[in-house]
Amino acid sequence: MKPKILSWNVRWLNDCNKRLRIRSLLQSWKMDVVCFQETKLRVMDRRIIRSLWGFSYVGWSYLASLGASGEVLLMWDKRVVKSVEECVGNFSIACCFKNTIDGWEWAFADTYGPNLDSERRRLGEELADFIYLWEVSWCIGEDFNIRFPSEPSGTHHHSTAMEEFSEFVFDLDLMDLPLLGGEFTWSNGRGWSRLDRFLVSPSWEVYFRELSQKMLPHVCSDHFPIVLDCGCIIGRRRPFKFENMWLAVEGFVDKVCSWQSSYMFTGNPSFILACKLKALKQDLKKWNLEVFGSIDNQKNTLMEELQDFEARKLTGDLSEEALARKRVVVSELEKVLLMEEISWR
Repeated sequence: MKPKILSWNVRWLNDCNKRLRIRSLLQSWKMDVVCFQETKLRVMDRRIIRSLWGFSYVGWSYLASLGASGEVLLMWDKRVVKSVEECVGNFSIACCFKNTIDGWEWAFADTYGPNLDSERRRLGEELADFIYLWEVSWCIGEDFNIRFPSEPSGTHHHSTAMEEFSEFVFDLDLMDLPLLGGEFTWSNGRGWSRLDRFLVSPSWEVYFRELSQKMLPHVCSDHFPIVLDCGCIIGRRRPFKFENMWLAVEGFVDKVCSWQSSYMFTGNPSFILACKLKALKQDLKKWNLEVFGSIDNQKNTLMEELQDFEARKLTGDLSEEALARKRVVVSELEKVLLMEEISWR
């Protein structure tokens, strides 16, 4: 059992179109535990949860927004992990999980770091209380603070907040894993910082030998989503399905009728019907590749191109022409995500 955990500061979820794009991303990323920060929703209900993660096996807990502070939302696939106990604090949510397959118990805390130093200290104390509450392996997903002078763009010096954050990591015996895929997790187009990260107990690296922390493409928010990947699981072959997006193509029904009338088989009616459906499936699969191509491949190609633009932006090697292409890529990616959502529905 190798869970995948996503942590993402999504910056507002009250936009239904944004939730639609995020839902499509979650379905393609195939996460087991998802934590969102700064959703700015005062009320959370099952309708919103289903609009974000569209299946009936989702468990969830949340910390409601209060004034300018951002909400924290934690969701999990109940087929993969079982919630044993939950705690909701002032700045964070903690949940003790048990894996459904191997029975391994671990705890996860989802936090949104406040801006004031005094409140950051209270957050550190709150997380320490949670960690001492359950004697299990811990993982913390957070939008917390800069830890080292190299993490914001430009020249910076050590601050008291940085030192206190490092002391917190050391005192609670946590590991700050290397980030794969980039150096920074936040950008507003003018500056960059490493604000988001996972912290884990050393036992995580012992239990999961392929443990890694990765950055995903920069889309839908000024924060990059990051994922704690405990190892790859080989997926099963996807079965053939009729895609609703095909109906949006002009002349599609006429094309199907033309294919159907061209098939010539002999035998009893049931055998003829079965043969025609099998032949139609092959024609549909071939036509889908010619007209739409592979949605997953299109999405992955666009995401890779978007990541390349982000990497070039960090080095200052991004021309006006490249910026224009980046806007096109973002627009095309949103269209592909919408097509994928139609396909999922």
